[in-house]
Amino acid sequence: MGYTERMAQRQRETGRPVRVGLVGAGQMGRGFVAQARRITGMEVVAVADLDLDRATGALRAAGVEGVRTGDDLAALGAHVEDGGTVAVPDPALVSALPVDMVIDATGVPEAGAQIALRSLLAGKHVGLLNVETDVTVGWLLQQLAARSGAVYTLCRGDEPAEALKLVEFARDLAFDVVCAGKGKNNPLDPHATPTGLRAQAERKRMNPKMLASFVDGSKAMIEMAALANAADLGVACRGLHGTETTVPELHRVFRPAADGGVLDRAGVVDYATGPVAPGVFVVARSDEPTVVDEMAYLGMGEGPYYGFYRPYHLASIEAPLSVPAAVLDGRSDISPRAWRAEVAAAAKRPLRAGEVVDGIGGECVYGVVEDAAVAAEQRLVPLGLLAGARLVRDVPADGVLTHDDVELDTSTTIWQLRALQDRLLGGPGAGGAPAAPSLLDGLLRAPVPA
Repeated sequence: MGYTERMAQRQRETGRPVRVGLVGAGQMGRGFVAQARRITGMEVVAVADLDLDRATGALRAAGVEGVRTGDDLAALGAHVEDGGTVAVPDPALVSALPVDMVIDATGVPEAGAQIALRSLLAGKHVGLLNVETDVTVGWLLQQLAARSGAVYTLCRGDEPAEALKLVEFARDLAFDVVCAGKGKNNPLDPHATPTGLRAQAERKRMNPKMLASFVDGSKAMIEMAALANAADLGVACRGLHGTETTVPELHRVFRPAADGGVLDRAGVVDYATGPVAPGVFVVARSDEPTVVDEMAYLGMGEGPYYGFYRPYHLASIEAPLSVPAAVLDGRSDISPRAWRAEVAAAAKRPLRAGEVVDGIGGECVYGVVEDAAVAAEQRLVPLGLLAGARLVRDVPADGVLTHDDVELDTSTTIWQLRALQDRLLGGPGAGGAPAAPSLLDGLLRAPVPA
């Protein structure tokens, strides 16, 4: 039985739809509201955005009338219980409302950390359209969710989730996964800045920092790190290869060098440029003679390497699928099962001591994915912690920032969660089981942050 029938059945049994709260009413948030409203048994009953007009606008664009605003939590909660919809400027209110799941569509690491922590402590399922938070503290959030009985997940529709589905498909059929990845649809320019891309961003009606994060490669690095951690795969090389190729050639390119490809080993993530975007792919191998013969008969090539490809990802349009997965099945679509990859930061230009880093997609740094163990050994600073960091010494262009180069803002939620994650993992990116689970249990007993 599909989700449509099951969600309708749940609504008949409970007398109400699954209630979803959304934080962030930008492009992704608006798409989520519009699509979720069309799904039987699901309603976005609360939207938060610092720009209240944007929050109410997202709801009204989806045909929602009678939206109530304000900051009286009791009144807002009663309105939701009565079947109404609310819009608020304070994200902290959403997890306190009578919702079943909170979706974060801010794309800001610190905001995502606050929203996820607050929601999990309130016993609410959490879905992120915010991969930036996941590659910084996703392992800890997954551990908290497991202990709280709630679900922590990235949402369907983004490349990591859809690539993971292909990985699972290949593994379920006993193929060996050689490489998993995505197509990048912007020409790579690591030194691209929001200032230089402003005119292009305006033509595309995009935030210049968001566009810069696509063009400078940060987004691709972040997405492939999330995939590596969720699929327990390695990193092909620092920054990945990003080889230009076509879909029919994926299985020839992303195979070990000993067999004519670009990889130094199997079991890694990478990305492709060229006409592979907006799809995701897996290159897998089988050496079973009968399987090789059958795959040839089915038009999949001579083997033993095969490319599995999905030609699209539907971003916010697919994201609502993660709601019934969590609410009905208690299942995460994608979350870290290991800590294999880290996203570090390299300088877009010579950086001088005293400068303040403006974060992902900004003027200062671009993301570079690296093996987590290497990142820990070299003390590389996670990209998701760098917004607001102050340089304490000069860094040359393309130099990768270490903890010795910066003074981080230790007052942020994401820094504090990352410090706990590092402690539980035995050091940044060390991997393994929690060394002190009582710390997690203590956090879950803490009051919900205001």
